Amino acid sequence: MSLQKASSSRVFVELVPWADRGQENNLVSGGETLPGLRRPLSAQGQTSTREVHVSGTAEVSASPDRAQVAVLVSSTKEAAAEAKKSVCRRLDYITQSLQQQGLQSENITVTKDIRRVENAYHMEAEVCITFTEFGKMQNICNLLVEKLDSSVVISQPQFYHTPGSVENLRRQACLVAVENAWRKAQEVCNLVGQTLGKPLLIKEEEMKEWEDQIDDHQSSRLSSSLTVQQKIKSATIHTASKVFITFEVKGKEKKKKHL
Repeated sequence: MSLQKASSSRVFVELVPWADRGQENNLVSGGETLPGLRRPLSAQGQTSTREVHVSGTAEVSASPDRAQVAVLVSSTKEAAAEAKKSVCRRLDYITQSLQQQGLQSENITVTKDIRRVENAYHMEAEVCITFTEFGKMQNICNLLVEKLDSSVVISQPQFYHTPGSVENLRRQACLVAVENAWRKAQEVCNLVGQTLGKPLLIKEEEMKEWEDQIDDHQSSRLSSSLTVQQKIKSATIHTASKVFITFEVKGKEKKKKHL
């Protein structure tokens, strides 16, 4: 799974002493919201806290991590036994070829169906194969096309993401957005001669997900003629996260004089 960091983050800064954490957000230019200015504590001589408020964004993407291919084997014979024999012979070859290529049994599902069609028997067997290595998938599909006759139909691969990979992508987008915001806050504090302190608030404000889609005008015409790489690209998921972080700001540390 390939991850791509966003090129930049958007940063908003406010360095003020404050007292009231419960104030509502105020609208600022560009449609963004930032907490309103906090008033310094004036009673009991309490020490005020200064903050820097930062918004950070990030976008990451991940290619699909699974593909499924269906192999359909069929035969129509006057006798049921002959139809079964014809299908099972090719079915055995398919399963043996998959095992020789290192595929595990949990990634192979076989279903069989036999029915009467007029004065004959028609039998079908479907082998559903789940791949994690797309190069191996192409090699196996090519092998089956070369070795088996036209009664064997191999479907186009269907690419998808496992739930775990999608959740990991969302988490990664949020972490990268936090990292981008922290780096910007660090640069701002360095610029104004301050020291960045601990985070006081971290909030994910927005999370978006989308896939690369084929143009609707061309989708019906191209869906059956897309290459494997084009199918992988169209199934790639993009996730964008926006976070808002409040950091404590400390004064510049004074260097101790050595006697």
